[in-house]
Amino acid sequence: MLGAQAAWAANALPVVTVGPHAVDRSFPAESTVEAVFQANVGAQVAGRILEVRADAGQRVQKGDVLMRIDAREAVEAARAADAQFAVAKLNYERHQQLKAQKFVSQAALDKAKADFDAASAQRSAAGASQSHATIVAPMSGVVARRHAEAGDMAMPGSPLFTLYQPGEMRVTASIPQYRLPEMRGVTRARVEFPESGRWVDATALRVLPTADAATHVSQARVSLPPTADVVPGMYARVHFIMGQAEKLTVPARAIVRRGEVAAVYVRLADGRLSLRQLRLGEAVGQGEVEVLAGLAAGEQVVTEPVKAAIFLKSGQ
Repeated sequence: MLGAQAAWAANALPVVTVGPHAVDRSFPAESTVEAVFQANVGAQVAGRILEVRADAGQRVQKGDVLMRIDAREAVEAARAADAQFAVAKLNYERHQQLKAQKFVSQAALDKAKADFDAASAQRSAAGASQSHATIVAPMSGVVARRHAEAGDMAMPGSPLFTLYQPGEMRVTASIPQYRLPEMRGVTRARVEFPESGRWVDATALRVLPTADAATHVSQARVSLPPTADVVPGMYARVHFIMGQAEKLTVPARAIVRRGEVAAVYVRLADGRLSLRQLRLGEAVGQGEVEVLAGLAAGEQVVTEPVKAAIFLKSGQ
């Protein structure tokens, strides 16, 4: 009776029958998720941050106020520019009248005109600097990161916010120089997210035509389909598909690793379980590993090795 129950329990374990089949031949490359449309919003005037209206994770619309900077210096500079503009304008008008009466030369009038134009330009620049004290969103999207707090000193060029549009994502992978000839014919790729075990098919693939001078690697940009659970900065692995080949494989989840030894639980013809050591090759397909030795076509491999180990401890 106990033997029948043990055989029934062993037969209840999920298995897969192994055999040679066509799998994608690919090579993996580590990558990072990034937004196609992303912007760093920086300060254009110096001043202390008075008010912060947005934080990381918040959705904003184009033109929304994100932050206000103390712009008293910019205001005073704008007033000074207005005063200089007024003086230059009066001086230019006076020279026009004097030139009409032939009391000044054309060179003097040209000098007054140049001073007036310079004062006008300076006035416009000072007015623009004054408006830069209000930091607004350059596009609609999500605040990925806020780089400054209220009370901090903002300086021209220093980043204040990072925004991105969540609709379009891509991953950027580094391709070694020796792989570049193979990449010329590659048009397909799959992207693996190891943390979640999820795989997605890339919608587009492009290898940038330059290489980094220090590392001698090129960047490949792989576009992702629209998905809600992928955000910039996530780790991913791109599998560039080079072709297909016939291989004997087992699911990666079925493999038991003990140090450098890899094995799987095989269900024998009489229902008993056997832990079989394997010699493995490279990862292929989606979550499969090539078997070089240790299995024969037609054998059944348990896909949940933890349950198989518990079963063996409890009865066999």
